[in-house]
Amino acid sequence: MWWRDGVIYQIYPRSFQDTDGDGVGDLSGIARRLPYLAELGVAAIWISPFYPSPMADFGYDVADHTDVDPLFGTLADFDALAAAAHSLGLKVILDFVPNHTSDRHPWFREALGSPTSARRDWYIFRDPAPDGGPPNNWLSEFGGSAWTRDAASGQYYYHAFLPEQPDLNWRNPAVAAAMHEVMRFWFARGVDGLRIDALWHVMKDEGFRDNPPDPDFREGMNPYRRLRALHTADTPEVHSVIAGMREVADAFPERLLIGEAYLPFDRLAAYHGKHGGGVHLPFNFALIEAPWTARALDDLIARYEASLPEGAWPNWVLSNHDRPRVAGRVGPNQARVAAMLLLTLRGTPTLYYGDEIGMAQVEIPPGRVMDPWEKRVPGLGLGRDGARTPMQWDGGPFAGFSTVEPWLPLAADFTEVNVQVEKASPFSMLTLTRALLALRRSRPALARGSYRSLGAEGDLLAYVREAEGEHLLVALNLGGDQLLLALPDGGPKGEVLLSTFCDREGERADGALALRPNEGVILALE
Repeated sequence: MWWRDGVIYQIYPRSFQDTDGDGVGDLSGIARRLPYLAELGVAAIWISPFYPSPMADFGYDVADHTDVDPLFGTLADFDALAAAAHSLGLKVILDFVPNHTSDRHPWFREALGSPTSARRDWYIFRDPAPDGGPPNNWLSEFGGSAWTRDAASGQYYYHAFLPEQPDLNWRNPAVAAAMHEVMRFWFARGVDGLRIDALWHVMKDEGFRDNPPDPDFREGMNPYRRLRALHTADTPEVHSVIAGMREVADAFPERLLIGEAYLPFDRLAAYHGKHGGGVHLPFNFALIEAPWTARALDDLIARYEASLPEGAWPNWVLSNHDRPRVAGRVGPNQARVAAMLLLTLRGTPTLYYGDEIGMAQVEIPPGRVMDPWEKRVPGLGLGRDGARTPMQWDGGPFAGFSTVEPWLPLAADFTEVNVQVEKASPFSMLTLTRALLALRRSRPALARGSYRSLGAEGDLLAYVREAEGEHLLVALNLGGDQLLLALPDGGPKGEVLLSTFCDREGERADGALALRPNEGVILALE
C-alpha cells in the first residue's frame, strides 16, 4: 500500500498560499505549490477542511460536506488540484468531519424547525433536567456545558465542541447512510484517503449518564478535564461506526482511512479493528506530548510497538493544526533531531506544513487572536493560532504567502526561516528534511524495515532499522553535550549516511561514533 512507504504532508489551507489577495490561502494556492511538495519528496497531501462553513471553528463547522467554500475556490478548483497532484505522483487526502455539522447546515436548520421534524433525530436533543438546566453534566471540549438550549422547543442539543457545531446522532441509520454518501462522493472524485475528524467522539452513551470526576484534574488544566469522558468519547459502539466507514472505503481501490483519536495506546489499538477492519492509521499523537528525554522516548516507542495488533501498521505525528509546533516545544536545535526521529521510526510519518523549514510557534497578540478555543477558555495556553500561521515562502512582503496582510501574523524570523533562503543552503532544515525523505524512499530499512532499540542512556537514543539485508543505525543526541556511542560488540562500524547538520556524509565510524550537541546521525552498518 502506498501509505505504508510514503510520508503524509498536512496542509492547513487558510495558511498555505493565497492567490486571490484576501489574506487567506486557497485551493489554487495549494495547486501552485504542488511542484514544491513533489520535489520535497512526500507521498501524499492531507488538506484540512475547505467545505462551505460560517467559520465559527474555521472550517470544522461544516455547512455542506460535498462542496467548496467560496473563500477557498470551487469544486472545479478542487478537481484541478487533484488532477495536478496525481500527475505529480501525489495522493490527496481530505478531512472528513462526521461527528458534527455547522448549526447553519440545512439538516440542523430543519431539525430546529420542529420537534416532530424528520431531521430532529439526526441530532441529539434532550429534555431539560428537572431543574430546567442541561440534561446531564457533559462538558464541551471548548469550555462550558456541552448542551445548548433551543428556545423554541425548550429542549437542549448536544455539542462536543462549539454550540455552532451540533453533534450528529450516529445511532440513526439515516445519518450513517448520509455520511457514507459523503465518503463515496469524494472517493468517486478521485480522493485517495480521508482523515476522520474527532472519530472517538462520534458515539455517546445511550443512557446519557453523567461523566465521573477525573481524579487527576488540577487547577490550570483545561476545564474539560474536570470529568473523565467515559460516556462521551471512545464508547464501545464507536467501532461499529468505524466498520461501516471501512466497508465504504474498501469498495474503492487502495483508499486510506486515518482516524483522529487522542487516546492511550491500549485504547488506540482497538481502532485498527478486528482482523484489520478498523481505520488503516489511528493517529498516534504520543510524540506531541512526550517528555523530550531519551529514556522517555525509548519507553514510549517500545510501548507503542507492543500495543499494535498483529498486522497493524504504526504511524507518528510531531505537530498538527491543534497542537504547538515541534520547534516551539523542543527548540530550534532539537527540531532537527526531532525531524530525524519522525522520519526514521517504523511506520507512516505525518509532516506538518512548515516544520520542514523549522517554522516557530508564533505568539499571537491579544488583538489578533482568532481561535474560538482560546477565546472561550483564555489564559491556559490552549490557543491554536500560533501553529496555524502563514507558510513562509520567501523574505519578501508577507513571506510570499499573500500580497496583503495575512489572516494571522507572520513569525518575526520569516526573512531568515523560509523556503527560498533554505533551498540555497546546504545546511538548512529544508535540506535536512529533503535528505531524510530521499533516504526513506531509497532505503527499504527506513521505509518498511523492522525496529530494534539499542536502549537509551543519558541524552542518547539509538535504534536499528533493518530490511532486506540492510542495517541502519539511528543515533540521536537529545542534549547539549557531546556524546560517544560505543556498542558491546565493538561497533558501530560503517558509513555516515546523514547528520542533522548535513556535513558528515561519507564519514566512517570504526568502533565508536561521536555525536555533537543536538546532533542526530544515520549510519549504514557493515
